Amino acid sequence: MALSRPHLVPLAAVLGLVTLAGCGAGATADAASSGASAAPAPAGGGILAGTCPDEVVVQLQWQPQSDQGAVFGLLGGGWTLDTDQHSVTGPLVADGEDTGVDLTLRAGGPAIGFQSVPSQMYVDDAVTLGLVHGDQLVAAAAEAPVVGVAPLLKHSPAILMWDPESHPEITGVEDVRASGASVVVSADQIYPAWMVAHDLLDADQIDTSYDGNPARFVGDPTVVQQGFGNSEPYTYENEVPEWGRSVGFGYVKDVGYDVYASNVSVRADRLEELAPCLELLVPMIQQANADYVAAPQAVNDLIVDVVAQDPSYSPYSAGEAAYSAETLAKEGLIGAEEDGSVSTYDMDRVESFVADLVDVLEGEGTDLGDPAADTLFTDRFTDHDVTTD
Repeated sequence: MALSRPHLVPLAAVLGLVTLAGCGAGATADAASSGASAAPAPAGGGILAGTCPDEVVVQLQWQPQSDQGAVFGLLGGGWTLDTDQHSVTGPLVADGEDTGVDLTLRAGGPAIGFQSVPSQMYVDDAVTLGLVHGDQLVAAAAEAPVVGVAPLLKHSPAILMWDPESHPEITGVEDVRASGASVVVSADQIYPAWMVAHDLLDADQIDTSYDGNPARFVGDPTVVQQGFGNSEPYTYENEVPEWGRSVGFGYVKDVGYDVYASNVSVRADRLEELAPCLELLVPMIQQANADYVAAPQAVNDLIVDVVAQDPSYSPYSAGEAAYSAETLAKEGLIGAEEDGSVSTYDMDRVESFVADLVDVLEGEGTDLGDPAADTLFTDRFTDHDVTTD
């Protein structure tokens, strides 16, 4: 269904959805299982004990996948999988040392009824942290405010993709408007309205019927479709036999929609309560992210293993995980800031995209209360000595 005007789904709907990163999941299973880990078995210690919650619960945006490598890199050996709750729990291990607390990573998307991560954090007080894309964090500012404390991704991997045979005239995202092609996206995406506001798309090009299934694109290769640069270009060529060839694509960030993605976030009303924990934990997450960039294989194996053991998850192959890790590093989607640090914020950049997004969202009728950038993102807990070198 094409829209007749620049459109963003109302904030309540944004809060009730997550960005689609794959196809829907199936039925749940009841059994729990345990497995090996990217991190070694804990050898004692306890630096987080008594400072962090006994169980640090992280709400993921979707099922386990490689752009969550930093948090999976902290999961120690002997982990237990709960296929009822779609979560995995084990000791939180940093630099080979048991920190004295457990880590639980909970799947999002279908596992939480397609609630957004911010809304789920307010529904369930057991959730300590959530992974929230920068635009969704801004959109949640009024009704479910959270604060980003460290970005796992320096840039969003969001792309628009097209069939090069159907659209030889499209060489980048900036060409999509002139092509007149329908742009198929999920209803919760914010960047289509941003692109309309910045004269990069026409409103009547936008079709919000995308449900993660490749059938639409395969059946009608004249459409342009949303995707992620670390996923769909690989899966459509290698794991969608009905397509089986390369796609053309371009990153939305390259036309100016440059938000930090997969932000480790805390509820705004719990920031001070959890501050002592965050002072210790955030640099561990940063280091795990740097380690993942340097050597992703063990973490990828863990993620693929976890996905394989929960029948509700969409398949996630070792090939896709490897492609994703390589792409995230090669494209600088995980990367260092100007000072060499990883998983820190450039607050000037934050202020710029927050102001831009607020203007677009409020132009669509969403009252955000004009939030200040430094109330939504903070570099307070990061260690700028953590680098990818």
